[in-house]
Amino acid sequence: MANERARALRRNQTEAERALWQKLRVLKAEGFHFRRQAPIGTYIADFACHSLKLVIEVDGGQHNEKSGLARDAERTAWLQGEGCRVLRFWNNEVLTNIEGVEDTVRREQGLI
Repeated sequence: MANERARALRRNQTEAERALWQKLRVLKAEGFHFRRQAPIGTYIADFACHSLKLVIEVDGGQHNEKSGLARDAERTAWLQGEGCRVLRFWNNEVLTNIEGVEDTVRREQGLI
């Protein structure tokens, strides 16, 4: 069930997710393999590097509403309880400052 949902999400990525995916794919040559729409437990992470236990979420406006904030806090707490580090970026941040987002991801990986 989660795999079917993940496949559907991969087919319908947002513009921000597509932009970040292009940057993350390049990191594979540096030894960091990211998966997009990766099932982790009962959740589906926008992007995950399992070897680093790093999850990246790209959030739209619905995540800034009360119910979205509560769901995200629960999700982040669960992922952190599993030993994952979670980075969250707003769609707008990815679309207008992709280099800054990439630098943050590289810093988390210890590449810079």
